[in-house]
Amino acid sequence: MSSLARLARDFRWGHVPSVPATAPRREVVPAREMSTAWARTPLARGVRAVAQAGALAPLVRAEVRLQVTGAARLTALGDEAAVLVLNHTSHLDTAALLTALPPPMRSRTVVAAAADYFFTSWWKAAGTALVFGTVPIERRGGAPTDAPARLLAQGWNVVVYPEGSRSYDGWPTRFRPGAAALALTCGAPIVPVAVRGSYTAMPRGRSWPAPGRPRVSLVFGDPLRAAPGEQALAFAGRAQAEVARLLDEDETDWWSSLRRANSGEQPALQGPPTGSWRRTWASTRPVEPTSTGGPRVWT
Repeated sequence: MSSLARLARDFRWGHVPSVPATAPRREVVPAREMSTAWARTPLARGVRAVAQAGALAPLVRAEVRLQVTGAARLTALGDEAAVLVLNHTSHLDTAALLTALPPPMRSRTVVAAAADYFFTSWWKAAGTALVFGTVPIERRGGAPTDAPARLLAQGWNVVVYPEGSRSYDGWPTRFRPGAAALALTCGAPIVPVAVRGSYTAMPRGRSWPAPGRPRVSLVFGDPLRAAPGEQALAFAGRAQAEVARLLDEDETDWWSSLRRANSGEQPALQGPPTGSWRRTWASTRPVEPTSTGGPRVWT
């Protein structure tokens, strides 16, 4: 068959853009929603509480110097369920977050985890569901599961990493609107959380924190609520901007971060537009200690 004949056969003429008729089609596959309901039974919750308080938290604090700021801001939630969103650079992020949460809130918190990574084998799925309270979500084209929405409606806090995956160079990437859509669907607030230092402590490729107890800082922000008529994309943008401000707050102080955010001088969340090696080098700077555990107003 000549090239012109093949072109005429393969393309649909008359509309733009033209898509080859012979192009392979990828069907939407059902979500692999492995049941984790057993991990939320009273017995499993009791085991998880003991494991998190008696093993996970001491282990985290033994391996890294964890500094938590803004935990008092969570009191504004009361018993209301929320979507917790945070930047994601390390597998250490979840352990640090669960260690930092107040025990009453931690006991009713689940973590949305990638089904294609954490639920590929029964032992990994069972272990993460029991210790971390994970629930599987699809991130590679499968039909979305509504498990997080059901759990949020039942009073469970849901941790979501809106970037979709860990950062390759330590700098956050653009937030996807899924977490914001979940909050809008359920009428729940978003709690922005900033994590700094976890990439230095345990980047991609490491299965254990680096020696020397590197410092990891975690900052909770005030709960965000959707404005009337606000769409998921705009809500996600506000959450992303607040995480960027919290990262700036942790590096400087509360007042300076607010001033820079209002004047448009806030450092970009995605980091400097420079070479990859310089970005990685900049993101591995040690986290400096602060003098108090609360929000810093003055330097």
